[in-house]
Amino acid sequence: MINSQEFLQVAVKAAQLSGAYLFKNRAAVKIVDADKAHDIKLSIDRFSEKRIVQYLKKHSHFSILSEEAGMIKGKDKEFCWVVDPLDGTINYFRQVPMSCVSIALCQGDQPVLGVIYDFTRDELFTGLVGKGAYLNGRRIHVSQIKQKRHAILATGFPGQTSLSKENLSAFCHYVRAYKKVRLLGTAALSMAYVASGRLDAYIEKDIMFWDVAAGIAILQAAGGQIHIKPTKRNYCYQISTHNGFLGN
Repeated sequence: MINSQEFLQVAVKAAQLSGAYLFKNRAAVKIVDADKAHDIKLSIDRFSEKRIVQYLKKHSHFSILSEEAGMIKGKDKEFCWVVDPLDGTINYFRQVPMSCVSIALCQGDQPVLGVIYDFTRDELFTGLVGKGAYLNGRRIHVSQIKQKRHAILATGFPGQTSLSKENLSAFCHYVRAYKKVRLLGTAALSMAYVASGRLDAYIEKDIMFWDVAAGIAILQAAGGQIHIKPTKRNYCYQISTHNGFLGN
């Protein structure tokens, strides 16, 4: 057993440390490490990750799975931190104020706590599975909307997603059942918004685990439902979440 509240605070401090650095440098010239077809990598992602990893290593013996560094083995094999040092990289690059730091702690492959820090708005989403979810210390819950025609869906197109005519056609067929659709450009904040009742559902194909691990914990802690299944790519998943009241 671990003291989950203690490690939640470790994750909070690591996220705030990195978030302060990212906020301070939001208007600075940014170095692009890689420019892919539908995504980019920034040097500041690695700098943010370095701060988080150093803090987590100092305060735990768990392994760390991070977007930039991959798996960093720790002494404790039962638990693993999962880190996205900057979710919403293109938003951050173009100074669109919607990006965040995302940190989860998993027992095996199950997230047990999550922290998502929107450093632009100073909004801190936290969750302990089975114990509740919070936004800046205030308890949050999912919405109670029961029909898709009244619901707002968040989704997105990760860099590795095929944008073929067939996939786009299937996507349009699915989302037209909802009242509105939002593409925030950050999976973590999309899930945090479902957890807090701002949105009602979130789906995405080919999403990486570090993008959603913290959101899974927070959304479950807020009363939401999650369906996730792996794809053929390592750490890549298809995910569907909602407030627990919407039908399929």
